[in-house]
Amino acid sequence: MKALVFKGPGQKELADCPKPVITQPTDAIVKMVKSTICGTDLHILKGDVPAVTPGRILGHEGIGIVEEIGSAVSNFKKGEKVLISCVTSCGKCDNCKKQLYAHCTDGGWILGHLIDGTQAEYVRIPHADNSLYHLKNDVDEEGAVMLSDILPTGFEIGVLNGKVNPGDTVAIIGAGPVGFAALLTAQFFAPAKIIMVDLDQQRLELSRGFGATDLVNSSDGNVIENIKKIAGPEGVDVAIEAVGIPATFDICQKILKPGAHLANVGVHGKPVELHIEELWIRNVTITTGLVCTSTTPMLLKNVESKRLKPEKLVSHRFDFADMMQAYEVFGNAAREKAMKVIINFN
Repeated sequence: MKALVFKGPGQKELADCPKPVITQPTDAIVKMVKSTICGTDLHILKGDVPAVTPGRILGHEGIGIVEEIGSAVSNFKKGEKVLISCVTSCGKCDNCKKQLYAHCTDGGWILGHLIDGTQAEYVRIPHADNSLYHLKNDVDEEGAVMLSDILPTGFEIGVLNGKVNPGDTVAIIGAGPVGFAALLTAQFFAPAKIIMVDLDQQRLELSRGFGATDLVNSSDGNVIENIKKIAGPEGVDVAIEAVGIPATFDICQKILKPGAHLANVGVHGKPVELHIEELWIRNVTITTGLVCTSTTPMLLKNVESKRLKPEKLVSHRFDFADMMQAYEVFGNAAREKAMKVIINFN
């Protein structure tokens, strides 16, 4: 089969690889239908995730058709359409019993990280009963791909960790796919204002159609002042960091009102400077996290009912044979005006 293989920092290849096989009775083999590229994949290619070693097939998102199941799989049958979760869950360990699926002792985020992932014609899914979801035939397939990772990530690590409440002023720093996922799902809780902050004016203008009430372009050097002009002099109730660089984390620290929440969603490859000397007296809360996907069933119901339409995030579509071009476009998102790309398997 063909697969997108990590060859080391800055190197990738669309290569021939062995088709995966069942190795445990709880496994399933899924024939891929659609996948995508995540910002985390770009971090891997930059060398920010050293646990990913050369030879690994990348990808942790997508939908497909069950090709084969192990003898212990009871929830799925060959031929069924499924959503693949970015997090693998055994469902039995202490962490899974607390819904901390990201920290499953025999799973967590392993696809495209510690085991081969979904940017391939076939993928092996461990603990299939707890790591796949049935998809109805009438569910938008492109929207369903967004449920693998970015939608639950923006919701759980941004909106829920940030404790967004009705009437709040929320600032989302980073108008990328996860920032947009937080924008979409924050509206479940009826905040009064959602301020989108980014360097890219085109993405900012796009965010208004997704529910942003205010836009701040951070390129002029007055981002803190401009956010506070909208939020009020004390700052925002919730700041969601959705980039993963020191500068954007610092913006979040400087716009928090007393009692506010800073929800860090971005994947950081470098240390940040924590201004605890300024924050401690303001009773603020800072959270971090890796998505656990505990909200995926609820989000799937909202997509099925068309209450949520994450397919609107898709800006580009590629055949799997053009995977290298897809990475080029997604890796230069501002230049290419790219949000999410969809990879179609023929």
